[in-house]
Amino acid sequence: MSSLQIKKEERNIIVAVMLISAFTAILNQTLLNTALPDIMKGLNIDESTSQWLVTGFMLVNGIMIPLTAYFMDRIKTRTLYIIAMGIFVLGSIIAAVAPNFMVLMTARVIQAMGAGIIMPLSQFTMFTLFPKNQRGFAMGLSGLVIQFAPAIGPTLSGVLVDHFSWRVPLFVVVGVAIIGYLFGFKYMRNFSEIKDVKLDKVSVVLSTIGFGLMLYAFSSAGISGFHSPIVLISLAISVIVIALFIKRQLSISNPILRLEAFKNRTFTLTSIASMIAFTSMVAPALLIPIYIQNVLNLSAFLSGLVVLPGAILNGMMSVFTGKIYDKVGARVLIIPGFTLLLITTLMLSQVTAHTSYMYVIIVFTIRLFSISFIMMPLNTAGINALENEMISHGTAIMNTLRTIAGSMGTAIMVTIMAIGSTLYQPKASVAKSMIGREAIAYGVEIAFYATSVFVLIGLILSLFIRDRKKTNKRRGNTAH
Repeated sequence: MSSLQIKKEERNIIVAVMLISAFTAILNQTLLNTALPDIMKGLNIDESTSQWLVTGFMLVNGIMIPLTAYFMDRIKTRTLYIIAMGIFVLGSIIAAVAPNFMVLMTARVIQAMGAGIIMPLSQFTMFTLFPKNQRGFAMGLSGLVIQFAPAIGPTLSGVLVDHFSWRVPLFVVVGVAIIGYLFGFKYMRNFSEIKDVKLDKVSVVLSTIGFGLMLYAFSSAGISGFHSPIVLISLAISVIVIALFIKRQLSISNPILRLEAFKNRTFTLTSIASMIAFTSMVAPALLIPIYIQNVLNLSAFLSGLVVLPGAILNGMMSVFTGKIYDKVGARVLIIPGFTLLLITTLMLSQVTAHTSYMYVIIVFTIRLFSISFIMMPLNTAGINALENEMISHGTAIMNTLRTIAGSMGTAIMVTIMAIGSTLYQPKASVAKSMIGREAIAYGVEIAFYATSVFVLIGLILSLFIRDRKKTNKRRGNTAH
C-alpha cells in the first residue's frame, strides 16, 4: 500500500501510534538514570555494575540502528513494527519483574533490540506518509516527542521512586508500550515497497563489532578517561573495523547501509551539522547537573529542574519550526539557530562558583530554544534531499551518526572538564573550602569553550546548506 492510498484520518492514527512508540522508547532511556541508586540497593550491586544497565542498552541500540535499513527494505512496515514493538514490550515486562541483575540486564538488551528499530522506523514512517512540503511539520511532531520524553523521564522517575519503588517507572513503560503495541496491531498498515535485497553477513559482523566497540570506548571514556588502555584499544580497533565496513559498503551490490547517500552534498552537510547540534545538546545536559550539584551545592532535583523548562520549550517549538520549514526551508531557521546557540554556549562558559542559579536556568532554556531551530530542520532537509528509495538508509545513517555523536560528545566534554579541573590554579584570595568547587567550575568553563568551537563549526557549515525548495517548486510548475 503506498502513502497515496492511505486516507488522512488513517495516516494520522498511524502517525500517533509511531509517536507513542517513539516516546516510550526514548522515555525508557532516561527513566533509569534517576532510579539507579535505588536499583543498586534493591539488587545489591555496585555503581560500576549498575552503569551497564545504561551502557548495555546504548550499545545494543547503537548496533541495531544500522541494520534497520535492511529490515525496512525487506520486511513489510506493519510486520516490522509488530516485531520491534513486541520485542520492546517483552523486554519491558521482564525488566519490571526482574528478580536479579542478570535478568534485568538481559531485559535491557531485549528492550534495546526493539528500540533500535523503532526510532528509525518512526522517522521513515513520517517521511513516507507525508509529501515533501509537509515533512517539516511531521518531523516537528517527532521532535516534540524526542524532546519531551527525556525532559519528563528523570523527573517522573524521581517522583515514582521516592514514593514507591524503582520498579514502578518500569511498569509505567510497560503500560505505555502495551497501549502503543495494541493500537499499532489494529491500525498499522503496509505503505512501503519490499525490495529483493540479500543480507550481507560480513557487513553485519563488521557493523556490530565496529559500532559496538566505538560506543563502548566512548561510554567507558566518560568514566575511566581516554588514557585507559581498554578505551584506547577499543577505539583503535573500532576505527579499523568501521573503515573496513565503509569500504565494503561502497564495493558490494547489497550494502546494509547505502553510503552513496553522502554523495549528496546537502545530506552530507546536514548530517555533520546534526551531529554537532546533537552533541552540543547532550553533553551540556550532563555538564550542567554536575555544575549545579558540585559547584553551587544544590540538590539533584534542582539540577534536573534546570533542563526541564528548556526541554519542554524545545519540544513545543519543534512543531512551529516544522511549519516554518515547510514554508521557507532550512536556512532561515538553522543559521539564526546556530548563532543563538553559539552565544548562549559562550555565556555558559562564563559560569563560576558564584553564578546565580537563575542565570543558568535562563541561559540554558534559551539555549535549548535555539536547538529547536536546528535539529528537526537539519534532519528534514537532509532526508528530503534524497530519493525516495534512499529514505530508509538515510534515516538509519542519521540515527547511527547521532547515537555515536551523543556518546562521543559526552565522553569528550566530561574528559575536558576533568582535565580543566586538574589545571585549575587557585588564587590566593580563594578560600580553601572553595578550591574544589572553583576547580570544577573552571573545568565546566573549559568544556563549554570547547563546545563553542564545535557550534562555530556547525554555524559555518550551515552557511553552505542550500534550500532546494524554490527549485523544486519551479520544476513542479514546469511539470504541470
